[in-house]
Amino acid sequence: MTADVRQVADHTYLVHGHETNWVILKDGDAVTLVDTGYPGDRQGLLESLAAVGSSPEAVTAVLITHAHNDHLGSAEYLRAAHGTPVYLHPAEVPHARREFLQQATIGDVVRNAWRPGVLPWAVHAIRVGGIEQHPVTAPEPFPGTGALDLPGRPVPVHTPGHTDGHCAYHLPGQGIVISGDALVSGHATSRVKGPQILPDFFHHERARVVASLDVIAALDGDTLLPGHGPVHRGAVRAAAEQARERAS
Repeated sequence: MTADVRQVADHTYLVHGHETNWVILKDGDAVTLVDTGYPGDRQGLLESLAAVGSSPEAVTAVLITHAHNDHLGSAEYLRAAHGTPVYLHPAEVPHARREFLQQATIGDVVRNAWRPGVLPWAVHAIRVGGIEQHPVTAPEPFPGTGALDLPGRPVPVHTPGHTDGHCAYHLPGQGIVISGDALVSGHATSRVKGPQILPDFFHHERARVVASLDVIAALDGDTLLPGHGPVHRGAVRAAAEQARERAS
């Protein structure tokens, strides 16, 4: 695939892969990579690093919003090939090791196959490695609290529900929230555009997803970089409130 790299702010890039996104935070040649797409996105991931003047060797760390296959795809590759640390919320570390799996099952997809877009999405997901397992051998919890000493100075924000250890990442100096799958702006299985939560069958605990919208709403920002869908411009609080209204 060809990487679709969009600069959204100084030193900050949203990259669209196979119906999933990752984010590059740049400081000189060094970068922080937030999520890594599907396993089948690896070439696009490498292209996106080159497009911003970086390389896999220059990735200081990989931050994972949550350990689903469409976000974890190349994390172990970077760790094993380049020694890149892979950081997650402590509750998500065993998930990344695949000690358990909080992800929509094939049965969930079959039961929801009547929904518009679900079958084409499922076929596409399988083609790009969505049912493969690429556990991270040695994932690590965040190395501190508050802003991480990494390019972009991201601040992890626990937003559980989609998975137990799902995290958003706040860039307070830029007014940016990287929301992962806690709050998206579109998805192949949704006919709604703009801020929303994913269809229910994707979530481990839907009620906690809705509750986490309040956490996101409290973050100061006017740019939302979701795990799925385009960049959303406008008050993050308003985006979270719109998603809550749609969820109700």
